[in-house]
Amino acid sequence: MVFLPIKWSKPPMPHHQHLRRFLSSVTARAAAAIPARRVPRSSGTSAQSARIRELGRLGRLCEAREVFDAMPFRDIIAWNSMIFAYCNNGMPDAARSLADTISGGNLRTGTILLSGYARAGRVRDARRVFDEMPLRNTVAWNAMVTCYVQNGDIALARSLFDAMPSRDVSSWNTMLTGYCHSRQMMDARKLFEQMPERNMVSWTVMISGYVLIEQHGKAWDIFRMMHHEGMSSEQPNLVSVLSAISNLGNLNILESIHALVHKAGFERDVVIGTAILNVYTRGVSMLDTAVKFFEGMTERNEYTWSTMIAALSQGGRIDDAVAIYQRDPIKSVPSRTAMLTGLARFGRIYDARILFDQIPEPNIVSWNAMITGYMQNEMVDEAEELFNRMSFRNTISWAGMIAGYAQNGRSEQALVLLQSLHRNGMLPSLSSLTSSLFACSNIEALETGKQVHSLAVKAGCQYNSYVCNALITMYAKCRNIGFVRQIFDRMTVRDTVSYNSLITALVQNNMLEQARDTFNNMPSRDVVSWTTIISAYAQADQGNEAVEMFRSMLQVHELPNSPILTILLGVGGNLGASKLGQQIHNIAVKLGMDSGLIVANALISMYFKCGSTDSLKVFYSMEEQDIFTWNIIITGYAQHGFGREAIRMYQQMESAGVLPNEVTFVGLLHACSHSGLVDEGRQFFKSMSSDYGLTPLLEHYACMVDLLGRAGDVQGALQFIYDMPIEPDAVIWSALLGACKIHKNVEIGRRAAEELFSIEPFNAGNYVMLSNIYSSQGMWDEVAKVRKLMKEQGVNKEPGCSWMQIKNRMHSFVTGDEEHEQIQEIHATLWELYTLLKATGYVPDTEFVLHDIDEEQKESSLLYHSEKLAVAYGLLVTPKGMPIQIMKNLRICGDCHAFVKSVSHVTKREIDIRDGNRFHHFRNGNCSCGDFW
Repeated sequence: MVFLPIKWSKPPMPHHQHLRRFLSSVTARAAAAIPARRVPRSSGTSAQSARIRELGRLGRLCEAREVFDAMPFRDIIAWNSMIFAYCNNGMPDAARSLADTISGGNLRTGTILLSGYARAGRVRDARRVFDEMPLRNTVAWNAMVTCYVQNGDIALARSLFDAMPSRDVSSWNTMLTGYCHSRQMMDARKLFEQMPERNMVSWTVMISGYVLIEQHGKAWDIFRMMHHEGMSSEQPNLVSVLSAISNLGNLNILESIHALVHKAGFERDVVIGTAILNVYTRGVSMLDTAVKFFEGMTERNEYTWSTMIAALSQGGRIDDAVAIYQRDPIKSVPSRTAMLTGLARFGRIYDARILFDQIPEPNIVSWNAMITGYMQNEMVDEAEELFNRMSFRNTISWAGMIAGYAQNGRSEQALVLLQSLHRNGMLPSLSSLTSSLFACSNIEALETGKQVHSLAVKAGCQYNSYVCNALITMYAKCRNIGFVRQIFDRMTVRDTVSYNSLITALVQNNMLEQARDTFNNMPSRDVVSWTTIISAYAQADQGNEAVEMFRSMLQVHELPNSPILTILLGVGGNLGASKLGQQIHNIAVKLGMDSGLIVANALISMYFKCGSTDSLKVFYSMEEQDIFTWNIIITGYAQHGFGREAIRMYQQMESAGVLPNEVTFVGLLHACSHSGLVDEGRQFFKSMSSDYGLTPLLEHYACMVDLLGRAGDVQGALQFIYDMPIEPDAVIWSALLGACKIHKNVEIGRRAAEELFSIEPFNAGNYVMLSNIYSSQGMWDEVAKVRKLMKEQGVNKEPGCSWMQIKNRMHSFVTGDEEHEQIQEIHATLWELYTLLKATGYVPDTEFVLHDIDEEQKESSLLYHSEKLAVAYGLLVTPKGMPIQIMKNLRICGDCHAFVKSVSHVTKREIDIRDGNRFHHFRNGNCSCGDFW
């Protein structure tokens, strides 16, 4: 199969138009036209009809049609068998084409068609068939109610149920099933109590409904009530109640069910035994018990073996799964399929393929499993080759390929395959539609997404919740929030996923307030809802709101997942709120999530950003580390100015056999830059390409410019920029400008600033740095020109802000702050310090302060910088000798750096300040940066 490339971002090419025409065309007729005729009621065709049904069940429709076409006489049973085969394989339009040729169709014909459209999610077509039926019996009414139930429209199902001229127990059970499947168990229980009669299905549906909403105790109560009313246990409800028992964790109940199974004579029932085995295999912790039960089973069928194999594979015990498989005397297709699925999941895709090739006659499930395995292992070409070899494909085959393409970065091929499916006369399944919409989202193909939307309408699936949720996601990614609202407002059934999709869409389009309103109005929330809104606040730099939402989550007894913990650890790190981080760490420990790689990595990062040595404790307690772990450690050391330690950790990483990536070298070069390790930095820059084949990116060049510039080789840094094979960006020029400020290089500083003014004209920091370079040389006319340029451009300097956490409360200060509740005491403490420090030799650095004010005013303006206010407050409210930790949004100025060094010496306090670039650890009058920042 040849796939033509589609460039969605440009005007559509001819093949793109061709795709759209197919997506918008009517469904191709899958059945050949047959002249209308009156069909005899019966003509002795039962053998052929049975063969058609069997071939249809196997998905071999071409062969089924050949049998049908070869029949010299066809009675209504034969016609209905062929119509059912089409419907059962997701081709209701082909079935309708065949049914339209019959002048003697019966109630059964209409009911089959109705059910076929229902299974395809095409509710309107199903209702059309129902309304066209000249006569309707209870079975037909039940089928239409089932259609609404299957497609989630419980209100219409109940309306039709109430309108039924007569009802049987199946009618009641269908409506009961609808309530249970939609988790409306209060309505289900009310209907259950109203039933004139109940059969075993009624009881089983109620038990299953309570299992679905995880009210396992109530499921067990219904089972006991059934026995109290004299109903004997049968295989279906025993299987259902076993699902409830698996979640109750009550060994006494499990033992009582075992006794009941023996008493009812089901101890040798392989279905019941397999259901009990399935209970044991639900949790990894019970796998040993499951194996013991499996070994004690007197009878096993193919599903017993496949259940045990699948459970061991999913539990990470692939070798044990292989051992069980090897003992299987039959090695049925389900067992082989379960085994190859497990092998593929563990990356042993070649072993899986060998096993697949050994299956004498693999069924469609086996083919689909092998294709899925290839896709899971990113072997898209191999999956494609296997798909092309299939003699028959069902809707799952097509859906698996389309999903695989979309998930493996081949979204255009996913959409081309959708075209091919449509060309073969099939309407896509719900899964194919949702995967196609996902593909459109990936490449932001709005126009093609609209065409897929049109196809969903033609397929009658536009109100299906899965399709609607995918449409919301697609339109949100394509920045069409108007369509998002339309889809959501027109949904007949909105579940939690629908609300989550809408919240995500609003967040993606920077509509946080509307997202919060939607969240507040949700009828029910799940952990994804909380994750979405907490993440939204975190990404919007509203960390306090994110934390408040998390507290609200805990208050309603919703347990967090690892993504939420990771998000909040990031918030704690960004705010420098170590106590918050420790609280999240404690929660992670209680939930058993602290040892997972993602959470552990987030913990290390958080502790590093908070200046805590607990980062190393977490690192050394980890059972395994990945490349992200090592990168966090190396970058953490770099942020703290510990260049040698960063290099030592890199050497440990190499010894552990972990290959570095681009991020690793950014961390290393950053570490060398902030520690003045020029030779080492040059060597690492060379090593990344010569030793590891990594191409330096802009970030690496920026680090090298910073490294050379900080070390005093400003001219060499400029030449390095000129020699770069790629265009320098703002980060690179900013690094050079920063170096010029340190070393007071006016000419190169002016050159760098001019480049920055062109690239980012509204970044105030660039103007401030150039102004500082001029003021350091007494070039006050040039300073005035820079200030005038800022005013003309409408650029405002970002105010300095510092913050610190004292007794679970965050205190923030801005330069010249007068708002803090203890500001008078802070000012008094600051003046006492200032007087004391000047007496011990501290001299305020007024070099960068405007020249048109006197020296006393200059010193006064420096005194009220935000970090000085924070230091004074820390000394004022914390016990003597207690370390002080401060966070700052901007780079610490030279005078504040000298001031805090002196404070640490006079007060004998450990003071840590994290500024916009790095950490400064002040101890006894010295700083960890070695005055090199």
